[in-house]
Amino acid sequence: MNVITTFKEKRQQKQMKYERSVLKDLSVTQLKERVQTYFGSFRLTSGLLMNAGIEEACYDVALEAYLLGANLSKFGYHGESPDDVKKRCYREEKHLIDTLYNFFLYWGSGDEGVLSESLYYLCEQYVHVWWMEGYQKGQKRHKLRLH
Repeated sequence: MNVITTFKEKRQQKQMKYERSVLKDLSVTQLKERVQTYFGSFRLTSGLLMNAGIEEACYDVALEAYLLGANLSKFGYHGESPDDVKKRCYREEKHLIDTLYNFFLYWGSGDEGVLSESLYYLCEQYVHVWWMEGYQKGQKRHKLRLH
C-alpha cells in the first residue's frame, strides 16, 4: 500500500532538511563568542550571563534569526535588496527582539529603568547581525545551488 502524505507534511520535511543543512555552517563556539561580544560587557547582562538559561535563550534567538535570514535569502537571490527582504519578516524579527529583551528584563535585577532603551537596542543589533549572517549564508547556498 502507498503511504499518503499531505503537502503540508512534505513542506515541513523539506524545510527541516534545509534548516539542518544551513545550521551545519554554524558552530557553538561562534554562538558563545557572539553572546559574550554583545552582552558580556553590558552592565545589566554581564551578571546574568552566568545563568545557563539566559545564555541558552540568547542561542535560541540567534538560531531563529539565522534561520529566518537564511530562509528569506531566496528573495535576495532573485534580485530584492536586503532591506526589502527584511521588510518581509518585520513581524518575526520584532518578535525575536522583544522575546530576548523581555527575557533579560524578567531575569534582571530590577534596576533596568534607565538602561532599558540601550538594552533594547543591543538586542536589536544582536538579532540583526544573526539575521544578516543567515541571509548571506543562504544567498551563498543559493548561488552554489545547495538549497
